[in-house]
Amino acid sequence: MRRTLLAAVAAAFVIPAAADVRGFTARDLNALARISEPRLSPDGKRVVFTLRETDFAADRGRSDLWLVDVAGGAPRRLTSSPENDTAPEWAPDGAGIYFLSARSGSTQVWQLPAAGGEALQVTNLPVDVAGFRVAPNGSRLALALDVFPDCADLDCTSKRLEERKAAKQRGQTYDRLFVRHWDKWKDGRVSQLFAVAIGADGRASGAPLALTGALDADVPSKPFGGRADYAFSPDGRELVFAARIKGTTEPTSTNFDIYRVPADGSAGPVNLTADNPAWDAQPQFSPDGKLLAHLAMRRPGFEADRFELVVRDAATGAVRFRSEGWDRSIGAYRFSRDGRQVYALADHLGQHPLWAIDLAKGTQRMLGGPGYVTEFDLAGDRVVFAMQSLTSAAELYVQDGRAPPRRITDVNAARLADVRFGEPEQFSFDGAGGAQVYGYVVKPWNWEPGGKYPIAFIVHGGPQSSYANTWSFRWNPQVYAGAGYAAVFIDFHGSTGYGQAFTDSISGDWGGKPLEDLKLGLAAALERYPWLDGDRACALGASYGGFMMNWIAGNWPDGFRCLVNHAGLFDHRMMYYSTEELWFVEWDHGGPYFGNPAGHEKTNPANHVTAWKTPMLVLHGALDYRVPYSQGLATFTALQRRGIDSRFVFFPDENHWISKPGNSVQWHDEVLAWLARHLQ
Repeated sequence: MRRTLLAAVAAAFVIPAAADVRGFTARDLNALARISEPRLSPDGKRVVFTLRETDFAADRGRSDLWLVDVAGGAPRRLTSSPENDTAPEWAPDGAGIYFLSARSGSTQVWQLPAAGGEALQVTNLPVDVAGFRVAPNGSRLALALDVFPDCADLDCTSKRLEERKAAKQRGQTYDRLFVRHWDKWKDGRVSQLFAVAIGADGRASGAPLALTGALDADVPSKPFGGRADYAFSPDGRELVFAARIKGTTEPTSTNFDIYRVPADGSAGPVNLTADNPAWDAQPQFSPDGKLLAHLAMRRPGFEADRFELVVRDAATGAVRFRSEGWDRSIGAYRFSRDGRQVYALADHLGQHPLWAIDLAKGTQRMLGGPGYVTEFDLAGDRVVFAMQSLTSAAELYVQDGRAPPRRITDVNAARLADVRFGEPEQFSFDGAGGAQVYGYVVKPWNWEPGGKYPIAFIVHGGPQSSYANTWSFRWNPQVYAGAGYAAVFIDFHGSTGYGQAFTDSISGDWGGKPLEDLKLGLAAALERYPWLDGDRACALGASYGGFMMNWIAGNWPDGFRCLVNHAGLFDHRMMYYSTEELWFVEWDHGGPYFGNPAGHEKTNPANHVTAWKTPMLVLHGALDYRVPYSQGLATFTALQRRGIDSRFVFFPDENHWISKPGNSVQWHDEVLAWLARHLQ
């Protein structure tokens, strides 16, 4: 199977016919259109999706809604507001498309007639709508709103925000953690679910009813929760949702539970999974309402545990199916029309395909690929999915039953007409302990037989993730291939898609087996691909990958000519006391720092600074509260005091990621200049 996948990857690599071809650049990367949120019409004939395009002058992305016929033809734009239009969802009868837009001055729900015409503003609330879902019978909306929990109505939240803006005293007080999360300081608001009826005129009717206000919890969760966290029953009478109680344990707990609540607000939420102290997520009903499914982990406090699919009898709660025999972690799923199958996404050997799970037999069938399916939707027996790879940003594909997938978009063809991508190839080798470990090599865009090419050796973050056959708008190997480098990256011990035991193996061993895999992987690549120049190599990484740059500096100081460290961990002691999601560092290092300092110090880069000698570029964002910028500043201080060639690039308006187009181009310019300085 692996040879088949590799052949398909190679077949997908096409050199344009134009005489003047060039490599891919960071500006190309930021200029590409980005497809997301594909939604099939109820009749399965049309797909509405969000397309983000870059406005370099405004230094931002702009998102609009587009429509494409499944049968073929060019996509057509549906919206063109100066504000972003996102989160499309079809009306149950297919006559309209609901979406979010700030075109009225605040973010509200709108509806666009599918046959054409002006958009109708559905909600007009004093607070922004963060997310929504439409009841399957079209009777009401579920709304996610950020409110102050002690406010009796939405006007109170709006008034308090205005008063805070005008206040002369602006000190913020806290009595519990979180104080800040991801890239925002907490201001006292929580995300709650509300329900509002849809009137005969298509507008929201009456005041929204609070459904989750009785819980001390964010619904959906922060910072990345969304519509997958809550769902209507098929008759629209109930909602199910996932929530974690805050209390004093929110930063240390992964105990999300599944709740059920009447959509009319007639009763409070009921916890359906109180018996599981680990993570329960993404609840949804089968189309006939007889089954209720969700994802579940088994180990409390471990965010990278395996997500199993659990299917229950909706009336009794009895478990009817559990994917415990399948050693893959499910990322998203949907019931088939007849409820006999579940379509799901899961990492698998450097790919992220769509799967069909037979609930009666417990078998799994891979659909499509190779590549990385980001999102999908269903209508009848038809599936639409967005898939990307190492040589393509996401495009839309349609699959009918067991027929091969059909590609129905090519939104970046004109932008890439003269670009030649580097050809990727997957390889495997014997890693730490003799385990089979996988990696990828991407050739330079201008590769020729007999040449010798410098190496950009990229280490992924997470650490429990996979540097797979996917497209990235932050760490993209094609940017390095476009600059004449060969990109090499390894799915070391701790990576996902190779079984849960492999993922577990990094906990408590950040600098052991993963570092050995990186050493063995680079050696295997040099042996297999003689055109790689092992004497001209730089290593690059972010987050855990940035930690690994600091760890390499002290434990493999002769491995590379230079290092690039973005948002990397330097001192585990201060990382523990200043990061926000404490469950992560406590699980991976064996508890709180004060309870097990040896577990944190075991792989603390700060303890190995005296061995540092490799030139290092350090980059960090001021709004990074996952790995606070003091970690990057400490790294740079150590380098400077050691007299090592180093440079610090600081972004005052970025978080853990570099997202703004201008900053992204500058980031890549700095990194490529650093590589050129040391490798060419």
